[in-house]
Amino acid sequence: MTPRQRALGALAAGVLGLTLLASVASADHVWGNVSGAYHWARTSNPFTLQLGDNVGSAWDSYLRTASTDWSVSSVLDTSVVAGKAGTSCTAQTGRAEVCAKKYGRTGWLGVAQIWISSNHITKGLVKMNDTYFGMSTYNKPTWRALVMCQEIGHIFGLDHQDENFSNTPLGTCMDYSSDPNPNQHPNAHDYEMLEEIYAHLDTTTTLVQSTSSNKGKNQDDLGDDPTHWGREVRRSSDGRASLFELELGGNDSVFTHVFWAEPRERESRNSR
Repeated sequence: MTPRQRALGALAAGVLGLTLLASVASADHVWGNVSGAYHWARTSNPFTLQLGDNVGSAWDSYLRTASTDWSVSSVLDTSVVAGKAGTSCTAQTGRAEVCAKKYGRTGWLGVAQIWISSNHITKGLVKMNDTYFGMSTYNKPTWRALVMCQEIGHIFGLDHQDENFSNTPLGTCMDYSSDPNPNQHPNAHDYEMLEEIYAHLDTTTTLVQSTSSNKGKNQDDLGDDPTHWGREVRRSSDGRASLFELELGGNDSVFTHVFWAEPRERESRNSR
């Protein structure tokens, strides 16, 4: 089945599914709110976001599948290109870098970071932690597909549809679930939300050719330790998902979405 066929099938099932699951799913799963959602500035649709490939052969097929899936959207395309992040996985202005390596027992399975300037995304970063993906629990194609798809979805400005790990799967990678099998790809509601986020055009662009207005130490590489990601502003009730914000001054911030390998300890939640 092609990605477009899968999207059409998901649309038919999604109308009923979203109605039945309205109590557990987010109707507007965006970072911020729909009218002021974080988004890449661009002057036309569809726009193309480059995804820098800094992953090894174990991840290449999952990156390309996620790129193809998200490019089904009517408002955006993605292009997998040579990575520029280097060994430290440093964010690059105007594009997203995708990295995978053994980051150690940090607690997180995958993270997505976006740099924001006045609601516009200026750069994005995705990291997969092979320390956990090398363990029997997560060393499965289904988990690799779900987490890769989800973290890339965050880079566009999408939030989760659901953050209850025990709820019935929604059939989207933007869902947290203990069963990754039905949640390996976007669904129709994800594409609908992208259309809402990118319904308006901008007079400028933050894609590729932009230069960063941020200056200062460690703003392109916040490291792998959650204590460097700023304040934890949100956590799911089961401790499996967190959102951090690091304020850079003015209207600039870095947001970090975290997929924890194990539930987050309550006492670790504080301002940094």
